[in-house]
Amino acid sequence: MRIIVDAFGGDNAPLAVIKGVVAAKKEYKEDIVLVGSEEKIKACALENGIDISGIEIVNADEVIEMCDDPTDVLKKKAGSSMSVGLRMLSEGNGDAFVSAGSTAALVVGATLIVKRLKGVKRPALATVLPGDNKNTMIMDIGANAVCRASMLLQFAAMGSVYMKKIYGVENPSVGLVNIGAEETKGTPLQLEAYKLLSESGLNFRGNVEPRDIPSTFCDVVVADGFTGNVILKLTEGVAKMFSGRIKAVFKKNIFSGLAYLLVKGGIADFKKKMDYSEHGGAPLLGVQKPVIKAHGSSDERAFKNAVRQAIGCVKSDMIGKIKEEVASLSHLTEGKEE
Repeated sequence: MRIIVDAFGGDNAPLAVIKGVVAAKKEYKEDIVLVGSEEKIKACALENGIDISGIEIVNADEVIEMCDDPTDVLKKKAGSSMSVGLRMLSEGNGDAFVSAGSTAALVVGATLIVKRLKGVKRPALATVLPGDNKNTMIMDIGANAVCRASMLLQFAAMGSVYMKKIYGVENPSVGLVNIGAEETKGTPLQLEAYKLLSESGLNFRGNVEPRDIPSTFCDVVVADGFTGNVILKLTEGVAKMFSGRIKAVFKKNIFSGLAYLLVKGGIADFKKKMDYSEHGGAPLLGVQKPVIKAHGSSDERAFKNAVRQAIGCVKSDMIGKIKEEVASLSHLTEGKEE
C-alpha cells in the first residue's frame, strides 16, 4: 500500500506533516510518499533531528495557497504539491491521498483529476462528530453549498458505507437535518429528500433537528453543504468556548485548582473525545480513490491519524462498496439533473 501525503498543506506544514508521517510509517508499516519541495522537506527534517530515511519524497516546488483560486490546482499551479499528489493518485502511483491544504482546491482537484465514481452526482465532504453515546457522521460539510434531493440520498448511502467499513457499525442509521422532526417540515429539498430516503432501503430514521445531533440515535446525518458547514463551525465554536470557560473555572483560585485534581482524569477523557485529531480528517466521498482532507491546523497526531484513516479506507475497499451502494439506488436517481 502507498499513501500519498501533501507535505505543504496546512498551517503547520511541513514540520507537523513530516512528524506525523514518520510516526505513521513506524506504527502502520505502510509505504508513505511526501509530495513537496524535496530541499525544504530535507532541511526541515535535518533542522529538527527527524530521520526520514524510510520516507519517499516526490519533488513539487509550488504550493496551493489559501488565497489561490481553487481551479489553480488544475493548470496554473499544476506543479503544486496538491496537484502532483492528486495526479499520482489518479495515475495509479498511490492508493490514497491526504492533504490539509485548501478545501476548495482539494474538492476541485479530486473531482476533476481523480474523478467521480460512476453514478455519483457530486462528491461530498464528511466529518465525524462526537456524541453522548456514539459518533455521528455529518455530510455534506461544505463541498456542495446547493444540493438536490438525489444528492442527499447519495450522501446518505456513501456515509452509511463509511460508518460500516471504518467504524464497524453493522446497519448505520440515517437522519435528515431539518427544522423539525415531522416529515412535513422543511423546504422542497427536505421534503423530496425525505421521500427518497424513505424509499431507499437504507436504515432511515427520519428528520433530525440540529440541536439533537449530539445525542441523536443516527449514525449518519445528511444536509446540503451550506447547512452542514454552518452546523460544523457552530459546533467547533461552542466546543472551544466551553473548553475555555471550564479552564477559567479551575484557574479561579487555589480551591478550584485542588478540585481540578479530583476530576483531572474525567476532563482528559472528555477532551480526547472532543478532539478532532483523534479521527484524522474529513473523507471526500464519491471519488475513485480515498482522499482525506485533514484539518488546516492539524498537528503531528492529526496527520498520523489521517494516514491511519486513509489506510483503513483502502483495506476495507470502501470505494468499491460505495460504488455498489450508489448503483443499487440508481433507480431512484436516474433522470435527475446533474
